[in-house]
Amino acid sequence: MQIRNSVLGLCLTLGAVVASPAANALTVYTAGPAGLAKQLADDFKKSTGITVDVFQADTGKVMARLEAEAGNPRADIVISASWDSALDLDKRGWLLPYVSPNAATVPAAYKGPSYVAQGLSALAIVWNTQSGTPRPKDWNDLTQPAFKDKVNMPDPAQSGTALELLSGLQAAQNDTAWKLFSALKANGMAIAGPNAQAMNPVLQGAKAAVFGAVDYVALGSQASGEAIEVIFPSSGTVIAARPMMILKSSKAAADAKRFIDFVLSNEGQARVAATFLVPARTDVPSRRPSVKDIKALPAENDADRAGRQALLERFSTLYQRK
Repeated sequence: MQIRNSVLGLCLTLGAVVASPAANALTVYTAGPAGLAKQLADDFKKSTGITVDVFQADTGKVMARLEAEAGNPRADIVISASWDSALDLDKRGWLLPYVSPNAATVPAAYKGPSYVAQGLSALAIVWNTQSGTPRPKDWNDLTQPAFKDKVNMPDPAQSGTALELLSGLQAAQNDTAWKLFSALKANGMAIAGPNAQAMNPVLQGAKAAVFGAVDYVALGSQASGEAIEVIFPSSGTVIAARPMMILKSSKAAADAKRFIDFVLSNEGQARVAATFLVPARTDVPSRRPSVKDIKALPAENDADRAGRQALLERFSTLYQRK
């Protein structure tokens, strides 16, 4: 997995970033959204008296830190933006089996014996409504001449969700997907770092659209009055679940289970919904289009996931990023 193979130097650098966790506290490593982990930690402490120390970064940095600390694990709970990270850690035997009683209404596709979704998002087109370009309806629309040099995409080498989108499109469309990637390249689509780096020029009007934006971030910006629209492509997109998992090495497993239960409680899922993620529980109201309102690409199989490194290398070669 690309995330697992993060550069060791990054791991060592990250080791100096976070202060030592407080005694008798839970330690949670989490990938965004900004503010959600702190709100959940504060709510959990008010409810239980248990302190939660939070390390927040993108998924690549979270997984790199776990790798760096493999000999002396510090995290109790990991919340990732990549479902693959849960599958990978589970296969490696790092996770503690636990099924929360509050997960009863989480769909089967978004839970397993050792992990469960915190919430869901989808990959979307984010379009600047004042860009002077026609409103796109599907991925292929971004290959039109009107979008020449006006499209950004998050770098799949840095964004787990962008890599999931590439893999999902390839699994569903085979050679047609590569014709799309090539046409986007010919039309000047730029590969622009992590998700925020791809989004900011569209918010500022320097670019017209993002191919494969994380929807909840853009939906929050749209609700704040930004001149953008979040468009779910008519041919289908990837639904990205954010797994929560307890590490088998945790010395506070009972409290870690209580935290998972809390995040899946009515109160915890309301916090998740407030960030414009889709709550993992189907019986908790959402502030945005739900999964049933979005056409999803077919689920990938193990072979698709196993081929992601080769896919990334092929994409990097196409975009001359080696």
